[in-house]
Amino acid sequence: IFSLSGRIARPGNYELPLGATFRELIFDHGGGIPDGKKIKAILPAGASAPMLPATDEVLDTPMTYEDVERIGSSLGSGSVIILDEDVDVVWAALKMAEFFKHESCGQCTPCREGTYWMERLVHRIYDGRGTRGDVELVARVARQIQGKCICALGEFAVNPVLATLKHFPEEYERYVNGKAR
Repeated sequence: IFSLSGRIARPGNYELPLGATFRELIFDHGGGIPDGKKIKAILPAGASAPMLPATDEVLDTPMTYEDVERIGSSLGSGSVIILDEDVDVVWAALKMAEFFKHESCGQCTPCREGTYWMERLVHRIYDGRGTRGDVELVARVARQIQGKCICALGEFAVNPVLATLKHFPEEYERYVNGKAR
């Protein structure tokens, strides 16, 4: 069962076999994106897995654990979130960073401190006060969390930041150059 949400004509829960494609889920079952908008990105396991750009390769990828891993993300929660062309990816990364910072239990230092600093740095960038150095620093902070946490939350927390930096660097660039919004 895949729970489809975000900017989609028919959000809902869809029972599809493993191996159905993202394109089939989004367009055949979810009705596509309203108002003729284009898909910008897919979060194949909600905020817990790396965001993917909505390329033809990604849309035509079978939703299996192996195939989604091959394109740089993962399945997991059954929650698929769609971002359309109007969604600001830096804003989306900030919202996910805020969520993971809030959810951190605080038991392990890399997650407790790392989620705090990731959220703070992405917020500074989003507010238009960030620099290229802040963009580089948030990536370093995220990488310092990886593999050093007691539970999976720390691993999940770095995904929104690292994936948006990898796939949508131009959006961060607009913010540090004062051309966003």
